[in-house]
Amino acid sequence: MQSMKWRSLLYAAVIAVAVVYLLPTFFKVPAGLAPYLPKDKISLGLDLQGGMHLAIEVDTDKAIENNLDRYASDLEELLYNEKIPFDSIKRVSSTAIEAKITEADAREKVRQLLQKSFPMLKEQKLDESKDGVTFTLMVDALEAKQLKKTATEQALETIRNRIDQFGVAEPTIQLQGADQIVIQLPGISDPKRAIDLIGKTALLEFKLVAEGVSVEDALKGDIPADCELLYERNVNPKTGEVKKTPYVLKKKTLLTGDRLVNAKVQIDSRFNEPYVSMEFDARGAKAFERITEKNIKKRLAIVLDNNVYSAPVIQDRIAGGHAQITGRFGMEEARDLAIVLRAGSLPAPVKILEKRAVGPSLGLDSIKQGITAMIIGSVAVILFMLFYYRTLGLVADFAMLLNILLLLAALAAFGATLTVPGLAGIVLTIGMAVDANVLIHERMREEKRLGKTLKACIDTGYSRAFMTILDTHITTIISAIFLFQFGTGPVKGFAITLIIGLVANVFTSFAVTRVIIDFLMSKKAITTLSI
Repeated sequence: MQSMKWRSLLYAAVIAVAVVYLLPTFFKVPAGLAPYLPKDKISLGLDLQGGMHLAIEVDTDKAIENNLDRYASDLEELLYNEKIPFDSIKRVSSTAIEAKITEADAREKVRQLLQKSFPMLKEQKLDESKDGVTFTLMVDALEAKQLKKTATEQALETIRNRIDQFGVAEPTIQLQGADQIVIQLPGISDPKRAIDLIGKTALLEFKLVAEGVSVEDALKGDIPADCELLYERNVNPKTGEVKKTPYVLKKKTLLTGDRLVNAKVQIDSRFNEPYVSMEFDARGAKAFERITEKNIKKRLAIVLDNNVYSAPVIQDRIAGGHAQITGRFGMEEARDLAIVLRAGSLPAPVKILEKRAVGPSLGLDSIKQGITAMIIGSVAVILFMLFYYRTLGLVADFAMLLNILLLLAALAAFGATLTVPGLAGIVLTIGMAVDANVLIHERMREEKRLGKTLKACIDTGYSRAFMTILDTHITTIISAIFLFQFGTGPVKGFAITLIIGLVANVFTSFAVTRVIIDFLMSKKAITTLSI
């Protein structure tokens, strides 16, 4: 009797916790209670509440070019540290870089350095002249393949980080093929802003403004080979007028956003305007300090995706690894810029292949049909169990309803997304919720035919049916786990509701129903098996 009391209290506590977790999903929680209740609730998937479906392609060839530019910069730094004189190191094609060494005697030393520090670069050609030695280095085929794969995976993670910080509940982001990514954003309220946030390469570069080069001549096409013409774009917040200011910059990138560890929005106390504050890691801070020390009184342009954000004059050496991007930002624009910088730049540009908006009307119809199916299925099962098993059927019906309650509470606790296939999983769970009790009751019927007592029939019914039901539930859960692991978004939704429903069913069918039946027997409410 004491055991039944403690079991009853434990099960009542579980039910109470489930109800608490469901409150934010189905009711508007008063502000006074909000701090004491869970914040997670069941989210509706793209097929239920509408949203956006995107298919994007990663320009993996550009990723190889970006890596070659990085290799060229690293090789330049290595030769400088090794005190090997060189004329130039640059990328000459999408798969090769060229290094011109001014001393022929340094040829073998350079080869050794290349083999040790750049094994991914293979010597394609060697030209010797009176001016020195020119190495033409091509990226290895296996390395190129790996770079493309890595670029796609990095793009996936970068986009995932951006969307997480953007605040979309339960997005679906997954690879499709070798270089494509499929994104589903349920309930998105600003599709244009989301697309801009996802598609922005966010390549942050620091470049010197070219001194002595006329902007007017550059606008006419007269630009030195080592320079480029970029623009600063300013939008008047009152009139919406866009003004473009041209800059002639050195092509050489002195520092990139790879060394950023943080970016956040702050407010300028002088002009009360937002700006983005950046913080570099130790290596980036050292490089930024060296750059500012060598270029005092020169203008250093901050370039993001080939757009100049600002080009301040370096007044003094800047230590500590802090910099800032200023401009005529709105708060939302500054916040989005901080998000993409914080989440990291895309390893290569992306192109939107497909953009599709899903209206919420489909979701409303799906919800209505799903709820209708659940109600009809539940009512049919409840009536059948009452008619066929009488009192024990009523207990089984209560266990079925409790199963649904626990399933929804678990979805809310995990902040899971409910989709149309997820609704199908719930409907299937309704049928399976009473299946275990049917087996138990049929086993009781067999024991009753043998002339056993009421308690003996119940004890044997539960003990004999337990292993059979446990086996069937475990095998079904294993299948559902594989569906969840290898399936796509809709299949995952079906699998997760099925797994949770089956686990809850083991608890409700055995633990809860047994304590209810024991309680009814103790109160003489059940004196015979009327099944």
